[in-house]
Amino acid sequence: MKSGLKKCLFLAIAIQTSCQFFDKSSEHGTEALTVYCAAGIKPAMEKVAREYQSKYGVQINLQYGGSGTLLTNLTIAQQGDLYLAADESYIEKAVEKSLLAEVQPLAFIRPVIAFAKENPLNIENVAGLKRQGIKLAIANPEAASIGRVTKSMLSNSGDWEEVFQNVMTTKPTVNEIANDIKIGTIDVGIIWDAVASQYENVAYIEVPDWEKYRQQVTIGVLKTSKNPKEALKFMRYVSARDKGLRVFKSLGYHPVKGDIWEENPQLLFYSGGVNRLAVEKTIKGFEEREGVEVVRVYNGCGILVSQIKAGQNPDAYLSCDVSFMTQVQGLFQNIENISSTRIVILTRKDDSHQLSTLQDLTIPGLKLGVCNPQQSALGALTESLLRGSNLLNEVMENVVVQTPTADLLVNQLQTGALDAAVVYEANVAHLGDEFKVVSLDLEKALAIQNLGISTNSKHKFLARRLYQAIVSDSSRSIYLNNGFDWQHYSN
Repeated sequence: MKSGLKKCLFLAIAIQTSCQFFDKSSEHGTEALTVYCAAGIKPAMEKVAREYQSKYGVQINLQYGGSGTLLTNLTIAQQGDLYLAADESYIEKAVEKSLLAEVQPLAFIRPVIAFAKENPLNIENVAGLKRQGIKLAIANPEAASIGRVTKSMLSNSGDWEEVFQNVMTTKPTVNEIANDIKIGTIDVGIIWDAVASQYENVAYIEVPDWEKYRQQVTIGVLKTSKNPKEALKFMRYVSARDKGLRVFKSLGYHPVKGDIWEENPQLLFYSGGVNRLAVEKTIKGFEEREGVEVVRVYNGCGILVSQIKAGQNPDAYLSCDVSFMTQVQGLFQNIENISSTRIVILTRKDDSHQLSTLQDLTIPGLKLGVCNPQQSALGALTESLLRGSNLLNEVMENVVVQTPTADLLVNQLQTGALDAAVVYEANVAHLGDEFKVVSLDLEKALAIQNLGISTNSKHKFLARRLYQAIVSDSSRSIYLNNGFDWQHYSN
């Protein structure tokens, strides 16, 4: 679409969309943020936006409408920074359209039957909506989240056709239904419980069968954002349990347990040393985009697990092998496999011992290096591999050094201190031609790396976004280029 036509369409759409601009100039010269916000969330977002602007001097422009209308608007306009929908289905559609980069749940809302506080018509259930002469209002199913939900749940229960006969008006937003109930132009409407609770003269009843139709209010950063770092910071503020979500709760929403607010949060990331080259570039990009710091601790997984058992609390842990995550899995959640790499024998190209099998590691006089089984996942896997092949005692006679990580073995092999070392294939992906890699065609010669988020993290959602960065397509390419195979195949 040509830019002139796109601008005209955007202006036409803006005329139809309720907007609220907080015009205070940014004290830091930060570009203003434009937020497409579902109308039913207006009271909470107005208050949160004012708080944020007052504290950080960032102008927040709020554009209101039904969740569906807003999705259409931002699809055409291709402008803006954040999109807040009253139900997750619209966020999913935005993701499918490749409009959103990051998403964050905020709160739950429930559909209810609302009426004037005195309930003059004594409406007690869905049957009351079918009563002859009732003046009923619903939201447009194509424009507003509550409208889509209303049609869905009444159709599923077989009540849609009878109820629809009493629909006097269809509104584009949930707030307009609540306003009509307040002034008495309609008798009853189907709205969100949080919206109803914000009107002094409006009461409501919950329908038990409608509980399963509760919706998740979700916010996301648009890919069109010109300032994603500031957009993400605002999203963190809105979704913080002690900042934005405190406001949501006070207005009748049912907030999720969000992260603790910190203007410049830190994540503590524990990782087995083998993963360093595969994740370092991704983590740096994550830090830059989010405006946060990720403190990385790379070490042997035996050492890391010992520290975790002793009370250290990393926000996320990326193992060298699943066997070490198993030892602390009660402390982590959302654990998923990420990658795998095979165990190999590394020697120099001019290998005088002509190594070709695991059995060859028993050759007398061989100076062999392995990882320490108490400090390292590779060490534990190597010991298990040798024991399973009945070679452990013989091979250990040739071991002259045991290290916590495989990169130390590679360094000693390069200096000539070792004739061979048992390492991961990922450790040798970028070594020169002077080295020879002996593959081991053994089922147990494999390490699988998995990632978990701490159950005690103050920043679970931020850590989850780091996880999403690590399993992204761009990260997958880095893994494959560094001697790993990819294990993560879920969306």
